[in-house]
Formats: sequence, structure tokens, C-alpha cells
Amino acid sequence: MATKPLPIKEKEKESQLYQASQWQLIWWRFRKHRVAAVSGVIIIFLYVIAAFVEVIAPYDPSAFSPLYAYVPPQQVRVIDSEGNFRAPFVYGLARSRDPETARITYEPDTSNIMPLKFLVRGDEYKFWGLFKGDWHLFGIDAGPRDRVFIWGADRLGRDLFSRLVYATRVSLSIGLLGVIFSFVFGIIIGGISGYYGGWIDNVIQRLIDFIRSIPTIPLWMGLAAALPVEWPPTRVYFLITLILSIIGWTGLARVVRGRFLALREEDFVTAARFVGAGEGRIIFRHMLPSFSSHIIAALTLAIPDMILAETSLSFLGLGLRSPVNSWGVLLQEAQNLSSVALAPWLLIPGVAVVVTILAFNFLGDGLRDAADPYGD
Repeated sequence: MATKPLPIKEKEKESQLYQASQWQLIWWRFRKHRVAAVSGVIIIFLYVIAAFVEVIAPYDPSAFSPLYAYVPPQQVRVIDSEGNFRAPFVYGLARSRDPETARITYEPDTSNIMPLKFLVRGDEYKFWGLFKGDWHLFGIDAGPRDRVFIWGADRLGRDLFSRLVYATRVSLSIGLLGVIFSFVFGIIIGGISGYYGGWIDNVIQRLIDFIRSIPTIPLWMGLAAALPVEWPPTRVYFLITLILSIIGWTGLARVVRGRFLALREEDFVTAARFVGAGEGRIIFRHMLPSFSSHIIAALTLAIPDMILAETSLSFLGLGLRSPVNSWGVLLQEAQNLSSVALAPWLLIPGVAVVVTILAFNFLGDGLRDAADPYGD
């Protein structure tokens, strides 16, 4: 019985499939993973925020005012108390003291309507520490003491939204820089171990076994506690990143070593040796590109581990410290149970951590599946 010929569109798709490069196949397979694609968009959005924190944050994150201690999140409205439609606005705050608990409470003052405006001038800043500016994405045009707290304020009256935006840059950059350092250590050490083998491989593998056998949290705490208290925040930031990288390179080194052991006897590697290619060219031009997609997937899954490590250290008071803003530093405000009971919005940085970690994990899963475009 004769087989039915394929339609023209199916033939074109099949032809494109046969002619596509490996990276095109990976991209086509990744697009089918909807959750990973959405996670990738979320991560790109977070890094855009991290790149423009000075503009997005309405206030200086270190600016405080005891008058606004534990201000609850203000609701952005478009309809006033009389039912009239308006441009986005927030009501002013009316302060009062509870006669029984003596705690200051805040209620919306419907007589004080403060319109929200976009691209307004406000607190001065230095964009990336280089260029002076005072433009902010949004703000209110009101009195000098009036402020908008869309995500509330902490015990010192600091705007939580502004602090969280600035903390996004620190936490995400630590994860990215830590993975870059781990990438360098893992590629070099794992490549040497797998390419040369023998006693060099044994020494490196025993070193990796020793590092991986040490309990992670006590090791982090010991190394972070060794940093002098008087060091400036920038130096502490760099050392914390380096500490996380020194601990985190072992997993990637194992992956690279295993791949090198499998590839060093392949025909294309042997042919490269016969034509006189140097060892560096064989490693970086022939062996590494052959499984670069797997390395990218492994690195993507390693970033959330770095972020969680920094958050844990800072939450315990052993990592970054105020005035540096990171998600772990912000969560220190939530260590006191009474503060959380009175101001549950202080847990918003924890929500940011959960969303980011889930996004990276889903993205890593999608990249890992797409890294084998010829699989089922």
C-alpha cells in the first residue's frame, strides 16, 4: 500500500528541522515549555528592575522618619469616597493613638487626596554611582512631609518598596557574580581533572569530596563571621560573593570532569590532536562547546542557590549588613514575631525570594530539557 505524501507545510517544517543548528533546536524546544518561558520573562523583568533601581524607587532607601513608623500599605485608588472617577491617587494618612494599647494607628484621610504622578522629581541619587539625577518613575506632588507607601514602611519609617527595589540589585547581582566565579573555577578545575586524569584527577576529586563533606551552613557562618566588622559594605559584598563562589564551584566541576572524561577519546578530539592543535584550543574550541547547553542549564540552576545562601547569611546577621539593602537584610526586620504581627507587610521580601527562586528553577528545568533537543 502506497504511503500518503506529506502536506507542503509538513515538508517545510521537516526540512527546517533537518537544516536547523543545535541552538535553533534548543530554542524551539524551550519555547514549548510554557512555564519556563514565563519564568524567563519574570527573571528578565527582575533584572531590568535591578538595572534601574534609582529611577524606579520613589525615595532614598536610607531616608527615615519616625512619624511614619509601621505605616501600612496605602491603596492606590481611581475612585474617591464620593464615587467620582479620578487619576490614580492615594489618601493621606491620619495618625491616632489607640487608648488601650498606646499604639499609633493610621487611617486614610479622605479629605486629603494625593494624586500619583509619573516621572517626577524627588530625592537626588547617583545612577550606578556615576551620574547625578533626581527623576523617579512615580511619586506624589504634595507637601514636603507627605509620602506614599504602597508597600508600607518599617520600624524607622523607611519606604519598604524603595528598599526592596534596591535590594533586588544586590541579591540578584550576588547570584549572578557568584555563578560567574563558580563558572570560572568549575570549568578550569573540572576541565583539568577530566582532561588529564591520573593523579591530578585523584587529587582534585579528593579536594572536591572534602569541600562537599563540610556542612554548608556552619562553613558559611564561619567564613562570613571572619570578615572584620569595620570593613566597608562594598568590600563585604565582594567577599561574600567570593565565599559563595569558592563553595559553589564543586558541582559544576564534577559535571565538566565527567563530560571531559567521555569526550577526550572521541574522534573529533583525536583528530584535533593529530593536526597539531594545542591543549587550550582542544579544550575551549572543541570540547567545551560540545556541551555548552548543559553548562548553561547547570548555571541557571546554581543562581538560586547563591541567592538563598546570601539571604540566609544576611538574615542571620553574618552576611551583608545595613546600610546595604538585600533581601536577607530586609528580612531581618521580620525576625521579631511581635513586629510581624503588627506589620505583616515586612514579609514581602520573603515573597520576592520565593518568586525569584521558583522562576530560576523553572527556567533551569526548561533549559535542561531543551539542552537535549533530540530527546523525546
